[in-house]
Amino acid sequence: MLGLRIFEATGADIGDLREEHGHRVLRVCGKGTKIVLIPLPPAVGRAIDQAAGTRTRGPILLNSRGTRMDRHAATRLRYLAATAGARITRPHPHMLRHTFVTTMLDAGVDLRDVQIAARHADPRTTMRYDRARQNLDRHPNYILAAYMASGT
Repeated sequence: MLGLRIFEATGADIGDLREEHGHRVLRVCGKGTKIVLIPLPPAVGRAIDQAAGTRTRGPILLNSRGTRMDRHAATRLRYLAATAGARITRPHPHMLRHTFVTTMLDAGVDLRDVQIAARHADPRTTMRYDRARQNLDRHPNYILAAYMASGT
């Protein structure tokens, strides 16, 4: 899962894949035509390789006609979810990005790191995704107390 916006995913080309400092990355043209390098976890890299097949250029994601998938074709997420047996009431493409952000926050990834990964300009945008804001178990007082108790 990369947390790409739908236009970033559908606009990605095979030629945008590269190696950078020992990491396999996808070069993405994001919001405001900002170019970013997204590191690819191994499972995602394998899925991209499978989608590309033997092709060496052109779009990574193809529609059923073999041309570049557009944002409208990506809205067929409902059909894909049902085919996969997922029990999602109203799936939509942004749901994948939402899941990317909320899962990182639920896992305890630092808000600033999540903001960077999601490429949100304002941390308040990222904070809107944090379902556990009211969870007292994650309150910073406990983190500080653990730090102080460790003697570090």
